[in-house]
Amino acid sequence: MAKALILGGATGLLGQALTANLHNNGWQTETLGRCDGDLLDMDFLKARLDAAKADVVFNTVAWTQVDDAEDHPDDAMLVNRTLPDALARSLKQIGAGHLVQFSTDFVFSGPHDAPWTEEDAPNPTSVYGITKLAGEQAVQDVLPERSAIIRSAWLFGPGRKNFVTTILAACKRRDTVTVVHDQFGCPTYTYDLAAWSRKLAEKRKTGIWHAVNGGRATWCDLAAEAIALTSGPCRLEPITSDMWPQKAKRPINSVLATAKLAHFLGTPPRPWPQALRDYLFSHSEELPGK
Repeated sequence: MAKALILGGATGLLGQALTANLHNNGWQTETLGRCDGDLLDMDFLKARLDAAKADVVFNTVAWTQVDDAEDHPDDAMLVNRTLPDALARSLKQIGAGHLVQFSTDFVFSGPHDAPWTEEDAPNPTSVYGITKLAGEQAVQDVLPERSAIIRSAWLFGPGRKNFVTTILAACKRRDTVTVVHDQFGCPTYTYDLAAWSRKLAEKRKTGIWHAVNGGRATWCDLAAEAIALTSGPCRLEPITSDMWPQKAKRPINSVLATAKLAHFLGTPPRPWPQALRDYLFSHSEELPGK
């Protein structure tokens, strides 16, 4: 029986989905989070990795508050770069264990004529994107032969607040919600991402992988689909990014290409509207107003 250690596996949006998927597919699972100790203490971290004796370590812990990172760049760098580096160095010292590090579409920026591939050069413009890219590079520098970088985007799923639940909650409070319509990306269901990640880990795949649901969308598209499936009458007002000023600059187009993942899986990732429907209908008890 393979064993996994999942950082963030007890409380994180992706971590919970990953822990459940691994367990349901015959893995022995153990979680590790910030509530268990100082993850940036190398002695503590290495001791926990030594004790776990995991075949695969999944790191879902990250500083994901994009705007807040602009005000706390050093703290964001500690979580997004120093922690993955420490994991890679500890596993290298131990001499065993495969590392799966999760990253983000925010490593890209600007207009782009086609979806971004794993070979495209990153160019992050936010502190969040810069620190996540630094985490990728640290892992690849230290442990290239036993690590995989999985970039994903726009996560929704059960167990924690996300964009979909935020929009649906807003619709319960008021008749109209405003959502940006000029940023393009790939909405992704955490249950699907967890399944793809497990399959990559089972084969000990290395290098960079893009893992998102099929199709592209704007935030407005995602909101509209969620509202149409659940909330009934709630008017959606599209706005441009400059009408919703934020500290961190968002990518105009962060759509990720998944041909590499599709080749590995033998089938393309399913479309995001289908995944969204599964989420909303399978976990309706968690939705606002239920």
